[in-house]
Amino acid sequence: MVGFKATDVPPTATVKFLGAGTAACIADLITFPLDTAKVRLQIQGERQGPARAAASAQYRGVLGTILTMVRTEGPRSLYNGLVAGLQRQMSFASVRIGLYDSVKQFYTKGSEHAGIGSRLLAGSTTGALAVAVAQPTDVVKVRFQAQARAGSGRRYQSTVDAYKTIAREEGFQGLWKGTSPNVARNAIVNCAELVTYDLIKDALLKANLMTDDLPCHFTSAFGAGFCTTVIASPVDVVKTRYMNSAPGQYSSAGHCALTMLHKEGPRAFYKGFMPSFLRLGSWNVVMFVTYEQLKRALMAACTSREAPF
Repeated sequence: MVGFKATDVPPTATVKFLGAGTAACIADLITFPLDTAKVRLQIQGERQGPARAAASAQYRGVLGTILTMVRTEGPRSLYNGLVAGLQRQMSFASVRIGLYDSVKQFYTKGSEHAGIGSRLLAGSTTGALAVAVAQPTDVVKVRFQAQARAGSGRRYQSTVDAYKTIAREEGFQGLWKGTSPNVARNAIVNCAELVTYDLIKDALLKANLMTDDLPCHFTSAFGAGFCTTVIASPVDVVKTRYMNSAPGQYSSAGHCALTMLHKEGPRAFYKGFMPSFLRLGSWNVVMFVTYEQLKRALMAACTSREAPF
């Protein structure tokens, strides 16, 4: 596989911002069914104890969940909430990924040698900032993915209808439901994802095991996806449950977590782990490889346009 060669000119903040959002949308288009399967598995059994939930489980495993949804709701159900998902990525990833290097340089006062503390601080900052920008799109995406297409129990008919209905029935704060667990989740995810990618890539380059090209980007992204899934799964399940809950079902994200622990046991926090890993692993690979290539393509285009004739 041949990619764009690195240019001598480092990418600008604008190129990183636009490249990150575009790459994240491409990754979402490819991996969205896995994300939908993850959400269905995460909310399954939330109103039952562990024994009843296991006996009446509608979805079993990643492939089983996808096949069940296709059979009972049609193939389009796998892309429930895609519009909100793309809206989320264009605003969310642009901030948390596109601004990461700039914020990292801010914390290191422009030094090229960033320590792990500066990287973690930068990841937490951009992750939390991204939630502040994109939370309503995340709420709508989760609600759409959780609802079944079959039958008359659909909560929302379209993306616009979802925004309007949530605001009307739950108030403006309904669109910001789950902000606290989402800030926690995305600070953790961003640190695990970006810092791990950063560290693995730096280690591979410094050890001369790989050059700064596609194989290096692929390996770094895969490792980042696995580490992120292990670290972030518990808070991701709580976030999904709390965002999808009916008004008054849980008094807070902490109450949601305690209810899960009491009714379903500790294993509930890793529900949907395999689709989470498949989704995050594949999402990271597609996103980071695309992002690296987009940065180089955009900078090459800018350089050639500015070059004298």
